[in-house]
Amino acid sequence: MSATVTGTARHTSLPGLLARHAARTPGRTAVVHPSGGRGPSGSPAYTSVGYGDFAARVTACSAGLRARGIGPGTRTALLVTPGADLLVLVFALLHTGAVPVVVDPGMGLGRMLDCIRRVGVQAFVGVPSAQLLRRLRPRAFAGVKSVVTLPRGGGLGELTALGADRPQPPPHACGPDDVALIGYTTGSTGPAKPVEITAGMLRGMAHGVEAGHFTAEMTSTLVTMPLMGVFDLAAGRTVVVPRMNMGRVGAADPRLLTDAIRRFGVHAVFASPALLGPLSAHLADTGTRVPSLRLVVSGGAPVSPGLMRALRAVLPGDARVFSTYGSTEALPVALVESREALAGPADGPAAALGVCVGRPAPGATVRTIEVGDGPIPSWTPGLPVAEGEIGEIVVSGEAVSPRYFRSPWADAAHKIQDGGRRWHRTGDVGWIDGEGRIWFCGRKSHRVRTAHGDLHTVRCEGVFNSHPQVQRTALVGFGPHGGQRPVLCVELRPDTGPGHWPRIERELRALGAGNPVTKGIEDFLPHPGFPVDIRHNAKIRRELLAGWAEDRLTGSRRPTAADRALRAVPLLGWAYLAAWPLLPWDHPALTALWWLDAFLSVVVHALQIPSALRRERELATGRRPWATAALTMLFGATRWRRHGGRPKGAAS
Repeated sequence: MSATVTGTARHTSLPGLLARHAARTPGRTAVVHPSGGRGPSGSPAYTSVGYGDFAARVTACSAGLRARGIGPGTRTALLVTPGADLLVLVFALLHTGAVPVVVDPGMGLGRMLDCIRRVGVQAFVGVPSAQLLRRLRPRAFAGVKSVVTLPRGGGLGELTALGADRPQPPPHACGPDDVALIGYTTGSTGPAKPVEITAGMLRGMAHGVEAGHFTAEMTSTLVTMPLMGVFDLAAGRTVVVPRMNMGRVGAADPRLLTDAIRRFGVHAVFASPALLGPLSAHLADTGTRVPSLRLVVSGGAPVSPGLMRALRAVLPGDARVFSTYGSTEALPVALVESREALAGPADGPAAALGVCVGRPAPGATVRTIEVGDGPIPSWTPGLPVAEGEIGEIVVSGEAVSPRYFRSPWADAAHKIQDGGRRWHRTGDVGWIDGEGRIWFCGRKSHRVRTAHGDLHTVRCEGVFNSHPQVQRTALVGFGPHGGQRPVLCVELRPDTGPGHWPRIERELRALGAGNPVTKGIEDFLPHPGFPVDIRHNAKIRRELLAGWAEDRLTGSRRPTAADRALRAVPLLGWAYLAAWPLLPWDHPALTALWWLDAFLSVVVHALQIPSALRRERELATGRRPWATAALTMLFGATRWRRHGGRPKGAAS
């Protein structure tokens, strides 16, 4: 059993646990990571760092941070490429007592900068491109007093060299209520919120992950989420960092992941369903075996029974596959192993029961309360709903954040005081069955509020996802609350052509009519590919789909007369460019106007293409990139800017 769950170790800080492992087994491999080149076989080359060397880098880096003015309590923004250096930096900041501020660039540049500004960062550690951003957008970094630039290709060499000859005190002593880290929610269902992760919460998270999933013989882990690597190192395991972009897990190459698992005998993997799906398909298609792999833990989105079966088919027979349910504010909340999920509750989604996310994780207490949008200041005996009744899922425990950072409005909306403890309102709806299992039915903010009652997304979608030619579905609604029109958006499997849609639509209507929960859904629309969040590549951006569905069904977002008039302006510009042979070039005003028109029509429109391509990817309209570029060159921003902001019909 690893140190994070034994005796007094549960009350030791994560840097303290790392120091223990370094003292006891300094030669044991701590991190294996890509070295930048390729081996003789053409596969990526890797290098390894022992626990002794890794801990030495952490303490030297910590001393270097102190020399640059980053000390206990300093809120420090980290904009560093996920990988081995980030693991050293996180441990060094925790060792120093500084507070890392972790903001996901995947939320978008504007929202990321707003998060940095709102939390009032005091120090900034980043790569050169991030430092350039700091200079271009100084308002977001107005409170920064200490700046550390990590040179491209140089890693942490300069920082560790700076601290190598300085005093290197032991890890900073902190109490369980001290803020250890500030993490931001994805903001997929509202403004991104700064979550205070205390030292006690970090230890509770590490304990919950350890006690719920790992056994003593599991000594190596493939890391695709940086925070899990921190927990693994605190537990004394070997962390294998594969060659991948952890900011876009859905784009990870399954061949490279398989190579790392096989080459280093990896025992466990923690990853998003968006990564595990392609990985299981690759293993099945190639017949490749991964005999060392004994544990797969998935988080970030519900794991479908189909993915569980696919993983079980390619893993060793004694391997365990867990679906973990949680959030930035509480991780883990619940977990379920694939054998239990597939033995009984697997038919639940098709029967409109929701998705079974398992039983509460070690140290977590879970209840369901009446669904409502207003604040609940204090806990009362009448809050919980009856067993089997749908309500909002709430959780308390050591691994639950007690508050948001300087966000009283978020505390009021999501925290319930109960004597000496607090409950966290997850914003998810679900129910608890007679065996204590939690069933997830969807996000509270995503529920479609019709005249006949609320429809919960995941609960309804499970009925239609059972169709063999459906990849996945998304229930959205538009219109006023209490009178919304429900629409089911449908993403077909890649091998299913659009010609099959009329038949599939009839079959989906029959499925919906056969279940009392879904019989009120009458609108079905095929979609080329749902827009999803970047962090997990799995959470559907339903607010965008709602606007798209409303446009398809009502034409509410078709160009108005004013839009058409505005679009005529760039067309007139192109017409003026084409008229150059007829112009009197001895007329200075007309000549100057022609050159200005050429600059606006060619240069400015071309500069707008990257923004247009990003917007089309976000909306997932299915339009080809070349078509988007051509339309942008023709019409400029008058074509795509009207789709910005919060779409009509978005859930509130």
